Amino acid sequence: MTSIDREFIDSLPKAELHLHIEGTLEPELKLELARRNGVDIGQSTVDEVRETYAFTDLTSFLAVYYPAMEVLVTEQDFHDLAMDYLRRAAADGVVRAEIFFDPQAHTSRGVSFRTVIDGLWSAVQEASSLGVDAALIMCFLRDHSAVSAKETLESSLPFRDRIVGVGLDSDERGNPPEKFAEVFAAAKEAGYRLTMHCDIDQEQAITNIETVLHSIGVERIDHGTNILENPALVDEAKQRGIGFTCCPLSNSFVTEEMKGAEITTLLREGLKVSIASDDPAYFGGYVGDNIAALADAQNLTREDVVQLARNSLEISWADDERTEVWLRQLEELVSGGGIITT
Repeated sequence: MTSIDREFIDSLPKAELHLHIEGTLEPELKLELARRNGVDIGQSTVDEVRETYAFTDLTSFLAVYYPAMEVLVTEQDFHDLAMDYLRRAAADGVVRAEIFFDPQAHTSRGVSFRTVIDGLWSAVQEASSLGVDAALIMCFLRDHSAVSAKETLESSLPFRDRIVGVGLDSDERGNPPEKFAEVFAAAKEAGYRLTMHCDIDQEQAITNIETVLHSIGVERIDHGTNILENPALVDEAKQRGIGFTCCPLSNSFVTEEMKGAEITTLLREGLKVSIASDDPAYFGGYVGDNIAALADAQNLTREDVVQLARNSLEISWADDERTEVWLRQLEELVSGGGIITT
């Protein structure tokens, strides 16, 4: 077991780069929003809501995840959802939060794109009061059509200044990256940064990773630890500085373990691995919890944990000036603050 304490982990300035805002809907807020909006969710207590957050694999998780969003109706709802997350992130030492959101999950049930983006954007602006620099990444749902993704991209363009990049999430089975190659090319042309989920141990996992690196041209891969199946791709990702956003606690729900050995191997081989919390309301932990769980499982050193924080800042999509400030703060904390990293 590692001797790294939680106070040390939380003291490190870090970026969280793989966080689905809809996945931060805690049972308490879900019940509050259901009552606020008159939505019958079939539960009347927080404990009853919590009992519904049960699943055994990715498919059963998504079957719980999307219906829960029915309580998100108004601009205020999206603001409150994001602020609840941002307060938790700030407590974990997050100085940069790049937040995924899934507009199709809301527009498909009659909530306007503007309602979603205005609510989230108001929280992004308010985040500075917590010491967090926040940004939004719009994800396309890969189990929807490419036409729907294109329509969503077009809907986003009037709000281009509020969205830093685009991603791809939801069920990967039968929905390979090339299905969305055209819309990602259009997004890049519009100035968006690119990332994509390559979920762990999915069908054609290594083929999909090769596609996102060679055909789509992403800067980051969300999850992506199956890249270890192809040493040449590992070398390429290292040379190109590709970022990896790994989520140990969610991994342990959809596979037999958290892929801790794979994450640690990539980290120690010099790849730009970062740790994030994915859907923390469902997987039982925010970013600090994920780092602590990985550190315990893999007996990480303090220098390993510092490197995870450093990587997260270096692969964030914040501007260079802010990034340099955070990196300097991290280095000063480690070298001048009495923190021993070995």
